[in-house]
Amino acid sequence: MSQTVGVSPEMAGLHTPEARINKHKADWRGWKFMWPFAVVFIFVFIIPICYAIYISFFKKQMIGGTKFVGLENYSRLLSDTQFWSSVGRVAIFTIFQVPVMLFLAAAMALALDSMKLHGTKFFRISTFLPYAVPAVVSTLIWGFVYGAKYGLVGSFNSFFGTHIDVLSPDVLLAAIANINTWEFTGYNMLIFYSSLSTIPHSLYEAASIDGASEWQIVKSIKLPELKGSLAITVIFSIIGSFQLFNEPSILQNMVPGNAITTYYTPNMYAYNLSFSGNQSNYAAALAIVMAIITMAIAYIVQLKSMKEQMK
Repeated sequence: MSQTVGVSPEMAGLHTPEARINKHKADWRGWKFMWPFAVVFIFVFIIPICYAIYISFFKKQMIGGTKFVGLENYSRLLSDTQFWSSVGRVAIFTIFQVPVMLFLAAAMALALDSMKLHGTKFFRISTFLPYAVPAVVSTLIWGFVYGAKYGLVGSFNSFFGTHIDVLSPDVLLAAIANINTWEFTGYNMLIFYSSLSTIPHSLYEAASIDGASEWQIVKSIKLPELKGSLAITVIFSIIGSFQLFNEPSILQNMVPGNAITTYYTPNMYAYNLSFSGNQSNYAAALAIVMAIITMAIAYIVQLKSMKEQMK
């Protein structure tokens, strides 16, 4: 008796060689959904990076035009004191500003998640609202607040007879850090709050029944849940700090003297080299080196966070 008796033709066809070939045939339907993003990604991201790498190997000369110089721009960058001064400045900025901002964001997220805060909707919207304000507008607002002659600080000095100058070179970096903290704390708070929202409330009830205090619940249940989102916010914050540009460039005209130089941050240095100094090739090399430094730091942070989560 044939082995295909009682089996439908469709089922029998599954065992034919032709069916096996079709089974392993490449399916390109997913690319139909991906190609719009892929095209934009290639033209907006990949091609500019490749072009920046390409022009970083050249140098413009007054006589002879553009000349291929190999790694000369990179070797010059390694001995550029202005570049390393700007890198050190944003490194100090990152070390102090990022922990303060993320601590405030985590504290606000825990306060929202506790369900003991009155007006939670207003609190959530008001803390996120600074992130919706453009960075240029935020810097202008804070610049006028900081003004020792015309702003809120100036009015405070006139009323109390003090001589506080928030825009002095000694505390200028802290003033810029305050603007960044005001801008991005609410954004990071929402990331933390979204992570806390995934915790089942039955865990809190079980812990309360077992006699756990509010602090023990935060320490044993909530804080461990924030490890994944903490890694994301740290990486994003480090990248954003090393790209610091808007705040110091806007405040440059408000700060007396030469407190904010053309090389105050790496991005400002690259911008001024390219558009004011006509050294776009050298600026491209600077941008590539900064991208490598930022990627290396972000990768180290990611590896460390992955090891912590695997424990």
